[in-house]
Amino acid sequence: MNTDTPFTLSDALVDALAALRPVQATFMGIAGHDHRWDDFSPAGVAHTAETLRAWRDRVRALPPQTDRWAALATHVALDWLDLELSAIEHGDPEVDVNNIASTFQSVRMAFDSMDTSTVEGWRNVAARLEALDAALDGYRRTLAQGLAKGHVVSKRQVRAVVAQAAQITAENGYFAGLAARFAEAKVDDAALGARIAAGAEKAREAYRALGVWFEGEYLPHARDEDGVGRARYLREMRRFLGSTPDPEETYAWGWTEVRRIRAEMERLAGEIAPGSSVDEVLALLKTDPTRAAPDRARFLDAMRARQAKALADLDGTHFDVPEEIRRIDVKEAPPGGALGAYYMAPSEDFSRPGSVWYSMHGDGPFALWDEVSTAYHEGFPGHHLQVGLQVSLTKNLSRLHRVAYGYSGYAEGWALYAEQLMAELGYYEKPEYAFGMLANQMMRACRVVIDIGSHLGLRIPDDAPLHPGEAWGFDTAVEMMERFGGMTHEHAVSEITRYLGWPAQAISYKVGQRAVLALREEFLRDGRGSLKDFHDRVLGCGNVGLDLLRAQVMA
Repeated sequence: MNTDTPFTLSDALVDALAALRPVQATFMGIAGHDHRWDDFSPAGVAHTAETLRAWRDRVRALPPQTDRWAALATHVALDWLDLELSAIEHGDPEVDVNNIASTFQSVRMAFDSMDTSTVEGWRNVAARLEALDAALDGYRRTLAQGLAKGHVVSKRQVRAVVAQAAQITAENGYFAGLAARFAEAKVDDAALGARIAAGAEKAREAYRALGVWFEGEYLPHARDEDGVGRARYLREMRRFLGSTPDPEETYAWGWTEVRRIRAEMERLAGEIAPGSSVDEVLALLKTDPTRAAPDRARFLDAMRARQAKALADLDGTHFDVPEEIRRIDVKEAPPGGALGAYYMAPSEDFSRPGSVWYSMHGDGPFALWDEVSTAYHEGFPGHHLQVGLQVSLTKNLSRLHRVAYGYSGYAEGWALYAEQLMAELGYYEKPEYAFGMLANQMMRACRVVIDIGSHLGLRIPDDAPLHPGEAWGFDTAVEMMERFGGMTHEHAVSEITRYLGWPAQAISYKVGQRAVLALREEFLRDGRGSLKDFHDRVLGCGNVGLDLLRAQVMA
């Protein structure tokens, strides 16, 4: 007799996943794997596929579920397994190279989520440093397998990782900093300190060698074109959204949003500096030291204060915040990554809190005008509330759902909705903060048209505000982000490189927000409950695909 249930299978599947993918186990906060690396080699990829197929067979053997949460747990397990296997079957590990979200970055980022407060934690760090060369060699061999088939990424993405390798392996780069952190930790273990120092140098050399391979062996054979084409783009839409909206309709809607938001920015610019244009106000806000934090410490303090006030004010009125997620760390990101801010989820047991990381260049001042809405997006009530709450929902959501499953369309859609919600609730107390929120919304609208247009080879509309009727190119996309997205040239170059290497992820913000707003309108119009009830329903079902979200909220 089969005694499996969706929840027991989910528990066991997470344990199996942690064993297969120790890096992901570290990000999920599952103990016992921090000393190991994934097998990124072709044999490791094949073993993973074989293991996941066996798990899919077990989940498919479950009887039909009548309980809402058991049925959701079954759906989540099958959907996750199907997505993971589809990626492997389409050869995605062989083209796992981009400037922000590939194994090249995740291996380095794993150290950021590891325990460095105990001797045991540092022993795990030492073990990983010592074995990092073998892990990267397996990764390189899988990419070489794709290279031999002509299954390659664009030159632009390769150049990006070559540049990142140079930063990581510099004299004052990431691994030198990691060794320095051990010294600062004042761990009384000279032998362990020697291991950390030697391991850091070995890891630095491994990344340096990988950078040399990318530049010398891979780059000459990489693709010139950036776009991935329609077939892959539609598959990536499904992967990031849990839905496949019509790309041409979404592209046209994106342009509508660009025009709408620009008009709102023009109106608000007149409040900030009467008689000034949007571009003039952008220049003012970027350079005015009176509207900035003078140094890194005070910038981070200001962001922490935003989190604390929002949580204190909104708990109980618009959200129910469990005790486990009342703490949120705000930190400076290590050098060597893409520009911007990002969120890192809490560990499964909440011993590691959720954290917002800021990539900060220079010594200051640091403009605040567009960072207030980013704080709400990455922290509370954005990613930290949504992700942290999901991890805490042990009674209804399966373990796989809580720690490993989810769609960018839901997560980023909620976070972008949170930015707008805070405007509706009056939390942009200065007009420049509201202007910054609009600028961030504009950036996400630009992403929709740039991402879809670039990957599908669509023309810019004849009535567009820049280069009407022309084809998309990298420089045109950068120009749009500078002129309409409010970015510096350096940031725009980094962002466009990201979109071209991570197809369809960039549209998940605005498309997800569109879905949440449409669902909110329907929920409130039909008298299903209050705004707080709507938030409870959206967050209470956990991260799901956009096609499933409506059914879960309106059930």
